[in-house]
Amino acid sequence: MTDIRLFIDFGSTFTKVVAVDLDRADVVSVARVPSTVDTDVTIGLEEAFTLVGKEVPIDAAAKKRAMACSSAAGGLRMVCVGFVPELTSEAATRAALGAGAKVIGRYSYQLTRAEVDEIEALAPDILLLAGGTDGGNEKVITHNARMIAHSGHRIKNIVVAGNKAAHDEVRSILRDYDRHLFVARNVMPEIGTLDAEPCNKEVREIFIKHIVEAKGIAKARAMIDEVIMPTPSAGLEAARLIASGADGVAGMGELLVVDVGGATTNVHSVATGRPSGSAIVLDHLPEPYVKRTVEGDIGLKYNIATLEELARERERPPDFDAVIKRFYGGKLPEGEAEAACHDLMSRIAVETAVGRHAGRLEVFYGPSGEVFVQRGKDLTQVKTVIGTGGGIVFAANPRQVLAGALYCDAMPTMLKPKAPALFVDECYILFAVGLLSQVAPAPALSLIKRHLRKV
Repeated sequence: MTDIRLFIDFGSTFTKVVAVDLDRADVVSVARVPSTVDTDVTIGLEEAFTLVGKEVPIDAAAKKRAMACSSAAGGLRMVCVGFVPELTSEAATRAALGAGAKVIGRYSYQLTRAEVDEIEALAPDILLLAGGTDGGNEKVITHNARMIAHSGHRIKNIVVAGNKAAHDEVRSILRDYDRHLFVARNVMPEIGTLDAEPCNKEVREIFIKHIVEAKGIAKARAMIDEVIMPTPSAGLEAARLIASGADGVAGMGELLVVDVGGATTNVHSVATGRPSGSAIVLDHLPEPYVKRTVEGDIGLKYNIATLEELARERERPPDFDAVIKRFYGGKLPEGEAEAACHDLMSRIAVETAVGRHAGRLEVFYGPSGEVFVQRGKDLTQVKTVIGTGGGIVFAANPRQVLAGALYCDAMPTMLKPKAPALFVDECYILFAVGLLSQVAPAPALSLIKRHLRKV
């Protein structure tokens, strides 16, 4: 009997279902319908199941063991609090992004009353409280814990991942949070060291146990087992798998993944990012081998105004002004004129997001002459760039859109890939590959390699 597995993504714009034949490691059906998370999430899910069922038989048992991820209702929203902006605050932010979160606020040093009020107004799903290396400064993290303890208790969940010497005191200060307080290893145990994985694991557990319920996705549990991770985490896991390989299936080596969506544009890199020149020094924290950034101001539905403004700085199609307004609200392009404008918006999203993700060189002049300082990852030697998300998968000219991720001679200090092969996730299944990788990594890798189309 054929082993059909279903994978679901509850997105902000669309609910997607992918049916995979595990025996052949191949996609047998894909459905994409408008999300109904604001009313009843199961309506959109049932519609997607019906579409899949027209192409391949699926029964209640297959639906029940489906694996799912979600970025609906704003995704996983986090605020990060640290000590020094360039050190523990930055480490906390990287940990949050690596866990699949959208960072909606970042604070450093001792919190003020006004800052705590700001945080409560933001209403994050999780507050990540960091600060101090192990055995280092305890004053800041304990002060910040007291400020939070004396707040209006509108913060839903708190993860403590700072100086381990302060953990017991912070636990005592925040004891009223009870089941919603979680402690992980320090995200920066010593200067220059990032240890994000324990924190990432804690955040994902909170997402499953506490946040999915609050966002209404839990209603789908009557139909499927559970939502196991945020959608960005699924994408990151897929990127890691494609680069590294699994169980005798070779990976593709260091790579970059760009995901252009309706609300955000996510970029994942799996690469060391070390300087490619000998006369370059690194600045601040080392970059994680597997890194994610999310641009919350760049999306093809909710942030189209940002892209429209950026487009006005460059050459545009002659009917751009007439066409662009049609995309407000998420309308998909129809006809050549709309497709050309939509591709331009998607390319700008790729250029901007990868430009923010990639490292850059800065030149300083000292007694011995020029000194080049690298901030962020050097991606110039990355040989593979993968595009996913509606803005790329359904582009009229995906190669032209993805070219926005490439190095530009006019901006030589921006360390984008110089000569990579460009691929498109043609069936829009990267999230499904990330989910499947949790239980069957080799079939997951075979699946995505079969459906990456070179452009």
